[in-house]
Amino acid sequence: MNVDNIIHKLRQQPRHGGLPRGPLARGRAAARQISPRQEAPREDAPETVQSINEQVLQLAQQLANEMVAEQEALRSVARFGRTFTKFDMVNDVVSKQTETVTAGLWSDSVASLTTYFTSSTQTTSQRQYYVDVLQKDPSADGAATQFSLAYGHALGSGSDSQGQLNDAPSKAIYSQYKQLLLNPGDTRFTTGLASTDSIYVINFKRNLMKERLDPGNFEIPIRPISASRDILVNATGSIAVSESRIISLIDDSSISSATLGDSGKVYNIVSGSINNGVYSSTSPIYYGLAYPDHGVLVLDGTMLDASASFQTNISSSSEANNHFALYHSLSGSALITAPSGDAHGLLARNSEEVKSTHYFVRVKNAEYNFSNNPSYTSGSVGQLAQTSFVNDPKTYVTTVGLYNDNRELLAVAKLSKPLLKSFSREALIRVKLDF
Repeated sequence: MNVDNIIHKLRQQPRHGGLPRGPLARGRAAARQISPRQEAPREDAPETVQSINEQVLQLAQQLANEMVAEQEALRSVARFGRTFTKFDMVNDVVSKQTETVTAGLWSDSVASLTTYFTSSTQTTSQRQYYVDVLQKDPSADGAATQFSLAYGHALGSGSDSQGQLNDAPSKAIYSQYKQLLLNPGDTRFTTGLASTDSIYVINFKRNLMKERLDPGNFEIPIRPISASRDILVNATGSIAVSESRIISLIDDSSISSATLGDSGKVYNIVSGSINNGVYSSTSPIYYGLAYPDHGVLVLDGTMLDASASFQTNISSSSEANNHFALYHSLSGSALITAPSGDAHGLLARNSEEVKSTHYFVRVKNAEYNFSNNPSYTSGSVGQLAQTSFVNDPKTYVTTVGLYNDNRELLAVAKLSKPLLKSFSREALIRVKLDF
């Protein structure tokens, strides 16, 4: 019964205290005018009111029952034929989640680099400043620059100014990294307690580094250079690295907090390994400075001369290309097998903070048990293709789509394997979006 029918019935009920229509009503009106005080009260008024109230309550209850049944029917249709579910933004969505993610720094997320190549596409003038190092032969598919090596000297020693006053490549390199990494007023890189004019630089490729170099997760293998090296010879040629000894360098993040400067966090590079830590935690041997936010490692040339026989050429107006000595030392270390059985590789990992939003997709037992896929039904009347699905339909969830209020698809999440869904099974799927 709808509302109009109920209102119509209520209007047909006699009105309490009112006068019935017709001659009798006119007679009573006349009597009231002649002797109003002699009119006797109606004895049946309470029973009439009670009867009317009972009927109103019955009709109201009937209307309420019909409305509840109608809403339940709509909910049932919505559940069984549902094609989307709106998120409860309070209970189903968790936002502003942050976590630090690390991965191997080199191409294909490899953490250890054991193959080193240079490219002939670099011009001679470029090589005087830096050399790009690739993980594959430059002609091979997937070959890409992994890092660059450079040598700097505060006074320009070890390189030729090529007739231009005060324009030696080594001085330009030292000045460039001084301006990038040191605080205003600092003129020299200081490792330990001593400053140095001579530096070797490892500059990681920015796109591989992501946000930063991961402190505590890089290790530099230095293989000493043969003492027979002629320091006057250009280091781009063949340099013997005949010693079997490897000097491993790491940062001191495991024993000391970073120093904060204009370039971000700064750690010391010391003798040690990732597996065993700093070799002498009470009195570390300092080899340089690590700037993880910039992806730059600065090594003290004086220490490499003393410990690894680099014999850096610091002659004036001499094109020594000292940075190639570091290249030969790194590539030569990969020819020696570590105790683990692997070659000594340049180990490094990147690090980044990832912000995430989690969407909890809750699929109840009566929902999403049918499919719109044409193979789900057969015949002209849409009968279920599988007779076993009658009264017990089943689907397999493979994909979750996230839509906006305009029903525009914004993101798609794929499950690792199809998820069975039926009247006896519910599902809770967490969709994670990283930003």
